[in-house]
Parts: sequence; C-alpha cells; structure tokens
Amino acid sequence: GYLANSLSITGAFGARSDLASKAVDYINKYLLRGDTVAEPINSSSMGELYKINIGSDGPQGYIEVPVYITSDGKYMFVNAPLDLEKSREFFESQKQEEEQTQNQEMPTSCEEVKKADSPLLQAFVVSYCPFGLQMQRILTEIVKNIPELKPYIKVRYIGSVVNGEVMSMHGQKEAEENLRQICIREEQSEKYWDYIECFIKSGDSENCLQQAGIDTSELQSCMQDESRGVSYAQEDFNLQSSFGVTGSPTLILNGQRVSEFNFGGRTAEAIKTLLCCGFSEKLQFCNQQLTTAQAATGFSEQYSGSGGSGSC
Repeated sequence: GYLANSLSITGAFGARSDLASKAVDYINKYLLRGDTVAEPINSSSMGELYKINIGSDGPQGYIEVPVYITSDGKYMFVNAPLDLEKSREFFESQKQEEEQTQNQEMPTSCEEVKKADSPLLQAFVVSYCPFGLQMQRILTEIVKNIPELKPYIKVRYIGSVVNGEVMSMHGQKEAEENLRQICIREEQSEKYWDYIECFIKSGDSENCLQQAGIDTSELQSCMQDESRGVSYAQEDFNLQSSFGVTGSPTLILNGQRVSEFNFGGRTAEAIKTLLCCGFSEKLQFCNQQLTTAQAATGFSEQYSGSGGSGSC
C-alpha cells in the first residue's frame, strides 16, 4: 500500500525521496487512474531538476520513462511542464463534472432507456485497452449465444486521423490493430466476430486472421487505401466526438449514453438485458439467460476471471 511504497522510495532515493513520492503518487492517482501502477526505478539530480525513471506495465509490456520534477516540488515535466496544484484541481473538477453529468443523463432502469424498433448498441473501445478487451469479450459471448442480437451491436473505435494516418491512445501498434478491426468490420463483416473471439485471447492477430478465414490481400488493400480504411475510421471518430466519448469502453444505445453498471455490471447477462431494454417490443430471444460472471480484463483464454470496472 501507500506506506510500503513510501518506505521503498525513502530507502532507494535518500534525502529527496519526498520528490520521488510526490511524482509517483501524482502519476498513479491522476494520470494512470488505476489502469496500471507506476513505480520508481532510480533517480539523479540535474541542478534545479530532479530526474526520476518510472516503470509500469502497459498494453505493450513493461516500459520505463523519465519524468522530471523541480527541486521545490511545484512543477513536473512528462511531455510538457505541469503545475501540479493547478492540474490536480482541474482533474478533480473534471471528474466531478463527469460524474454529475453521467448520473443525470444515464438511465437507471429499463423504462428510462430510449426505445427503437431496431435498436443499436455501439461500444466504443480501443483494441489494446484491458477494459475494451473485456467489453469485446462480453459482446462476443452475447452474439455467440444469441446470434439474433448480432445486427443490433456495433463495435466502434476511439482515435483520430492526423495527416491521413490513424492514431490511438496507446500508440502505433494499437492504431494499426484498430484499423485492422475496422476494415474487417466494414468489408468482411461476417468474419468480424470470429476474428475478435480469437484476438481477445492472446492478441495474436496474424494467427487470428488465418483462423477467421480473413482475405488478407483485401484487408491490406483496405488498410492502405485512405478512401476506405481511414475513411471508415474517421466515421467512428466523428461519432466519438458527437457523443463526447473519452474512455474505452463507452456504450451508446439508441443515441443515448448508458452505463452497464446500472444494469448489473460487466457481464453478458447485464449487457444483453441493457440492449433488450432498447427494443420497442421485447422479443423472445431476450428471455435467454446468459452468464452473470464478471468478464476477464485484458487478453485471456477464459471468459471470466479477474474482472474490473475501469476504462482507458
């Protein structure tokens, strides 16, 4: 816990352990927000700046990055200088505003969910987010057991296009995988869920393309053609912007932002129930019961496991 972490920092960093503690605590609380945990590795003095090497597990493995904090503990440099007090106030106020907005707007019962004759549940994710993978695992479980619901579910992706290139929050590898999944979704849709069911197990895209029977030449053509792949991605990003989506996963049902936690959490049964609440008239297949086990986060061979409730 906090005390053990503080003691290890004190032992490793000596007299200026207070700076190491302040930097690591800030990164864990306000930047990583529980998605992973950063820990100090070593440090060195650079005059008025104190350099601290930080390590953490990320979607692409263990990484080490340097951060810099001024000797008075007021400013920290990651990619740009941060006034810790002002940015802490900003994050706290932003979090409060988000919580208030979500609580006011999100339905808490089936009656409050917007209805449609042909509802659409859109799940916004990124492909290497542990919680995005968790949501894709749940949706795969739903369409596998109740294939009638497949037309009413669409996975969309979070990102941006810069100079004709797709970008994503966890770097180029994730951006490329997002684009790959978008192209499969749009041009080989009958194989999309087979590919996703394989990918969420270990992230082995090459093997999963083969297992799902994807036409790889058509896929490559789509990914390299801006009028196809990048254009499809831009449609997702436009919707992301219009719905105010900032985290993976985010659910939009019939144009309304919804929370799975108001209907039972991250389980196949909860999200099936939520989707079925979006029908003007409840259909027979909605009576089928699915698992209430919490879905595993990240890559996993098993459906259930160490579930979580976070987002990227």
